[in-house]
Amino acid sequence: MNISNFMERHFLHFNARETLAAAQAYKQFIADGGRMLVSLAGAMSTAELGISLAEMIRRDQVHAISCTAANLEEDLFNLFAHNEYHVVPNWRALSAADEVALQAQGLNRVTDTCIPETVMRHTEEKLLTYWQEQAAAGTSKFPYEYFYRLLDDPELQQHYQIPVENSWVYAAKQKDLIIVSPGIEDSTLGNIFTARVMDGTIRNHSALKSGTEQLELLANWYRRTSSEPVGFFQIGGGIAGDFAICTVPMLIQDLKEDVPLWSYFAQISDATTSYGGYSGAVPNEKITWTKLDEHCPKFMIQSDATIVAPLIFAYVLGQ
Repeated sequence: MNISNFMERHFLHFNARETLAAAQAYKQFIADGGRMLVSLAGAMSTAELGISLAEMIRRDQVHAISCTAANLEEDLFNLFAHNEYHVVPNWRALSAADEVALQAQGLNRVTDTCIPETVMRHTEEKLLTYWQEQAAAGTSKFPYEYFYRLLDDPELQQHYQIPVENSWVYAAKQKDLIIVSPGIEDSTLGNIFTARVMDGTIRNHSALKSGTEQLELLANWYRRTSSEPVGFFQIGGGIAGDFAICTVPMLIQDLKEDVPLWSYFAQISDATTSYGGYSGAVPNEKITWTKLDEHCPKFMIQSDATIVAPLIFAYVLGQ
């Protein structure tokens, strides 16, 4: 029994039924000519979502990405240093002393997975040259453009420690997708970039295009794309989701343009609905913010995205 048949046989109720319904609607949406933006919060790259997401990109089931800068950089950290990662199966039982020992080894923990500090510094060495060039020239690039340039470096290819087809950033580069990463300063390499400006290694901040420039980039993509229905598949919540979905109300309310609302919406989140929380907000709340309309297919799956997203992707791919 393949994954699709298994889901159709067993995913009949509760979050399982919502998962299957979201997958079926996603698949039909693309079959009908729709385009899909996927947003990534959390540490999906460290969870190796690239194994399934990259195939979705290659098969033209994803057409733009909004992600935290951590997801952008950690996809390449995994590509360059997967064999040096350290898995901690009993992470819930770690004491403060255990954490100090991990820190002393240069291991940065993300739940059950520790990323080696060395890969961050090696990536910094490469990016620093690019940042300095742009700052000296008074020009700038989007964050993802620097990562695409890293993947063009033939010297780095010998250091890949996973099959490159498991890198979703590489797949996005091959398809020439735009990737917006709002709040890039809230990431390891964003911290490093800021520090190098502060210590004078980089002349100024201009080498990195701003968040507002990224919003304009995404808005222009939406303008070009919205001749067809455009959907929104949200993994987690936070800035990666809200930044991207706000493109539509900005175009409509602030630029007074006649563009359609998002035409499909699904979210996988373990957040609960609470006072003022975005990540756990039910989809209908987005109607009041001019993001979705009452007839838009809407799905809210309250579960672990590392389990649910690969299943949905497998269903969409007909696996």
